[in-house]
Amino acid sequence: MVYEFIPNGTLFEHLAKGSLPWRRRLSIAHQTADGLAYLHSSAVPPIYHRDVKSSNILLDEKLNAKVADFGLSRLAEADISHVTTCAQGTLGYLDPEYYRNYQLTDKSDVYSFGVVLLELLTSKKAIDFGRGAEDANLAVYVQRRVEEERLMEVVDLRLKAGAGQVELDSLKALGFLAMGCLEEKRQNRPSMKEVSEEIEYIISIVDGISNSNHKDPAAVTVIESLL
Repeated sequence: MVYEFIPNGTLFEHLAKGSLPWRRRLSIAHQTADGLAYLHSSAVPPIYHRDVKSSNILLDEKLNAKVADFGLSRLAEADISHVTTCAQGTLGYLDPEYYRNYQLTDKSDVYSFGVVLLELLTSKKAIDFGRGAEDANLAVYVQRRVEEERLMEVVDLRLKAGAGQVELDSLKALGFLAMGCLEEKRQNRPSMKEVSEEIEYIISIVDGISNSNHKDPAAVTVIESLL
């Protein structure tokens, strides 16, 4: 497969440098979610990426996101609930339900994208044994903090510095959305289309835009409960 030249490397590299402001991170999250939603809902046949991670999200000259590396991707059938295949992917991003039962679904990509959202929030790696054995897995590390009502403690300090209340609320909202993507049971996770819509709504709040045409009342409830 031949790609266009992407001059700004990967999202993983930019997060390691801490060079992305919050609004740009939201845009990257939305563009990536839109791309995955297209693969799941609009492509014929549907495509499951199977290796969604920050190093497979490329950034162009304007820092727009491009989903890349379809080496593990699988074609699906619209009327089939899952593809039975041995579990493949990257440690730290792999859907635990897919790992256990070998049933690949669109919700497997949703789980992996939830980890990417945590990377965008924390600027931490998906797997880092420097955090200690219990906290090496970023998803487990953040989920534990959420259960303790300490979500904001794991957010990148650079994002919180100088942030107003709306920005702080948007950080919480994206964190809770990530937790929804990381639900243990796949039927409890949102679709990528729903994820994209919620990120779009979060962006509209940050930008101060009234979005009366938003179609997802659950997203409105999440955001308004924080404001």
